[in-house]
Amino acid sequence: MMSTKIYKSVHSLAEKLMKAANKGDSKEFDLLFLELKTICLDNENTDKDHPVQWETLADFTDELEDAVVAYAKALEKSVAINAKDYISSIGFSMAGLQIELGQTDAAIENLKNAKVSANKIEDKVLKVEIDELLQTLLEG
Repeated sequence: MMSTKIYKSVHSLAEKLMKAANKGDSKEFDLLFLELKTICLDNENTDKDHPVQWETLADFTDELEDAVVAYAKALEKSVAINAKDYISSIGFSMAGLQIELGQTDAAIENLKNAKVSANKIEDKVLKVEIDELLQTLLEG
């Protein structure tokens, strides 16, 4: 269970990161990104560690390879707490980056796992997106 304080700070940072990105303020973005990364690293492997902070970090990471690493941490932590909604959304996001990186086999594996988890979640749109992307890759 993620602490409310950490959740609020991660959510607030995500909003500020979006504003900085939309304004093209790279200096502000970099400072906020560092703050988010520090939260992730400070909480890593403690009882405050949670997939949402790693997923948020990955969402704002420019380097695709680094983003995949952050998504992998988020996915690992989601599996550890059996959070099907996170497993599904993170697997889908990670697969999208892996496709861009030419890692099709890894993307297919993540999508298959995301599809299994998605059977247990409410988000019908995400289920369809996972299915469609997986079909596209398998037919590829």
